[in-house]
Amino acid sequence: MSATAVHSLWTMAADPIDKIDAPKIEYGQLSPTLIVIGAAIIGVLIEAFVPRKSRYYAQVFLSIVSLAAAFAAVIALATRGYGTTKAGIVAMGAIAVDGPALFLQGTILLAGLLGVFTFAERRLDPVAHGNQVDSFAAQAASVPGSDSEKAAVKAGFTTTEVFPLLLFAIGGMLLFPAANDLLTLFIALEVFSLPLYLLCAVARRKRIMSQEAAVKYFLLGAFASAFTLFGIALLYGYAGSVSYATIAQVVDGSIENVTPALAETMGNDALLLIGAAMLVMGLLFKVGAVPFHMWTPDVYQGAPTPVTGFMAAATKVAAFGALLRLLYVVLPGLSWDWRPVMWAVAIVTMLGGAIVAITQTDIKRLLAYSSIAHAGFILAGVIATSADGISSVLFYLGAYSFVTIGAFAVVTLVRDAGGEATHLSKWAGLGRRSPLVAAVFAVFLLAFAGIPLTSGFAGKFAVFKAAAEGGAGAIVVVGVISSAIAAFFYIRVIVLMFFSEPKPEGPTVAVPSPLTMTAIAFGVVVTLVLGVAPQYFLDLAGQAGVFVR
Repeated sequence: MSATAVHSLWTMAADPIDKIDAPKIEYGQLSPTLIVIGAAIIGVLIEAFVPRKSRYYAQVFLSIVSLAAAFAAVIALATRGYGTTKAGIVAMGAIAVDGPALFLQGTILLAGLLGVFTFAERRLDPVAHGNQVDSFAAQAASVPGSDSEKAAVKAGFTTTEVFPLLLFAIGGMLLFPAANDLLTLFIALEVFSLPLYLLCAVARRKRIMSQEAAVKYFLLGAFASAFTLFGIALLYGYAGSVSYATIAQVVDGSIENVTPALAETMGNDALLLIGAAMLVMGLLFKVGAVPFHMWTPDVYQGAPTPVTGFMAAATKVAAFGALLRLLYVVLPGLSWDWRPVMWAVAIVTMLGGAIVAITQTDIKRLLAYSSIAHAGFILAGVIATSADGISSVLFYLGAYSFVTIGAFAVVTLVRDAGGEATHLSKWAGLGRRSPLVAAVFAVFLLAFAGIPLTSGFAGKFAVFKAAAEGGAGAIVVVGVISSAIAAFFYIRVIVLMFFSEPKPEGPTVAVPSPLTMTAIAFGVVVTLVLGVAPQYFLDLAGQAGVFVR
């Protein structure tokens, strides 16, 4: 065949192909996420090029400025109506910018900002070799107890990489509840999970325990990610698309142009039910619901406490946001199938978390089981399948995250020769030795218990009211019983702090820098304001509680 003939065949074949359009990206509406991810990349460059002495200050400054700028961007988008009238799907259908997305992103950014304050704390540990030290290993790559670790401590090294890792995690969390297709959801899941696995492993004290926590979290998290990915594959096989809107149309049968291939898979409900179950299972793992909760106590106890506080608050916010969007936007046509399962999960989670917490002797494990019980309470709002259900969950997540970061920040202050004194027996008589710290911790515990005039009461009242109106009265009864069981162990800690004799060899309370003081003070203020005057914030959550479809 001559060269001209080949050329004419090639041009004939090439003609009908449309030229590929450049993607249309709405940078303004994606600005909160882009600011944080951009700052994280700059943070990596700081690690590479800035002298070791200056890195800590550069990283703290960059982290605080970028999170504040991203929060300002969220506020700007909300005031321009992107949470209500101008809500829409951006980035070629990959991301939703709507009320729930902006509300949850604002909460995650504020939680991240307080997280940075606790990460940057350097006054709690005694000075080592003339250098101030933080909660993180001097050199994360060195083997615990090895000569290289001792040399790193002596040289005053610090692991400033934790700040870019934190920013990458926050960037993934901002995308997670806003994802509008299953691939974006999975990528966001991995972007925030991988930095958290690393952050759990870099504690300065008790490094073996910290590394064990990270390995457990990584292995179980990898399993959960695999389930999620398999669920995504099955849902794609069922609907022929990863887009939330298309899957929702196929599920409720309102899709218009049905191809023969799609008609064949649409009839196969096994693909849909197993795929949805696996996807939801991956998200329930992230929120720490029973029976996917086994990682929570070990990881919360082993990870550095600032990481635990950030993770306990922000991961729950991101994962519940994604779960809400999945159930309310993609699978509303399946609510008869998923509601009974969620009922069972919520009941087991509330009771399991509350009952097992009673037996705990370590304050971080106690807070871990408490967070499991709270996941059950929040699921009660998810089950309501109403606008009130969405807004009550948003409000509860906002209230819970600041109480959690505040509580873990207080845990970092109570110390003995081995670092943080987390065994409950060490907290006996703390109220007499340091009345202010004990009183602040008592406020957080009362909020966890849901006592009136705290944010915990307003949040529980909102989710239980939504559940009762949604026809889930039995869940509310179980929730109230679980709250009563949970109140027992919270109040037990308060009694231990204020009505026990302090031991002479008991721990001391370290005086923190203004950073940790700010995080704790912010937690107390939010807890009391949302408890005493919650109406404005309930209205805000109500306005934000409409998903764009």
